[in-house]
Amino acid sequence: MANMTLRKPDWLQKRIRPSVHQEMQSLLDGSNLNTICHEAMCPNITECYQKKVATFMIMGTICTRFCTFCNVHKGKPNPLDEKEPENIAKAVKTLELKHVVITSPTRDDLIDGGALHFVNTVAAIKKRNKETKVELLIPDMQENADALKLLAHSNADIIGHNLETVPSLYHVRKGANYRRSLRVLQIIKEFNKNVATKSAIMLGLGEKESEVKELMQDLLDVGCSYLSIGQYLAPSQNHEKVAEYVEPSRFSFYHDYGISLGFAHIQSSPYTRSSYMAHQFLEVKNEAL
Repeated sequence: MANMTLRKPDWLQKRIRPSVHQEMQSLLDGSNLNTICHEAMCPNITECYQKKVATFMIMGTICTRFCTFCNVHKGKPNPLDEKEPENIAKAVKTLELKHVVITSPTRDDLIDGGALHFVNTVAAIKKRNKETKVELLIPDMQENADALKLLAHSNADIIGHNLETVPSLYHVRKGANYRRSLRVLQIIKEFNKNVATKSAIMLGLGEKESEVKELMQDLLDVGCSYLSIGQYLAPSQNHEKVAEYVEPSRFSFYHDYGISLGFAHIQSSPYTRSSYMAHQFLEVKNEAL
């Protein structure tokens, strides 16, 4: 595996400019709300905040799992904030957001993995913002069928769960299981065939082309028709190292290959992240209805 001195290529020189998105960050800080944009050090934070687009992170900022690629804090989480769903709904109203992504750290300490808190957040947003579309990006909920049923019928427009990488590299996802993640996506579709499901993967961890192709087919086999593909960037020297900076042409190749397989929509570029340009997936969904 490559070391941290691997030089970042020209196509990965996007600048984060805190001064540009300070207004958005101040509003979120004042509302005591968290975003994955900030917690995960997303390189798209300036671009998205300029457009007043954010992915809210509910249930705190501490994860119960120890993935080696992720910048979210690990440890013992705090109790749930029962006011959080309503606070997010108010922020969505203030910011006049038309498409909202809601995610969370993994909360294995909760019996339902936080499913009901997700549901309450969707309900609060929809009550105050009737035209706003809501996308969920969920943990695997330890494949709890009752929790997944709640989520499937939450009135969310899209439900995502990330595979993150190919099976041979699952050592970077401590506590996760590739087949379980596939089953999570499958079970959601079985509970509600009308909800769109989505996943995301990172390239640059050492995956092979054949493995990525197999992963794509696995997703289609469980009814997942939306996919995001982006370059893995190590948040620090203490995280999983980058094995390769993948050429933009490879991202285009995987996009075209996936569409030819049958995906309804794919975002694939070095800077693509799970919720990057999320509204475009919804536009495709609406066109298909």
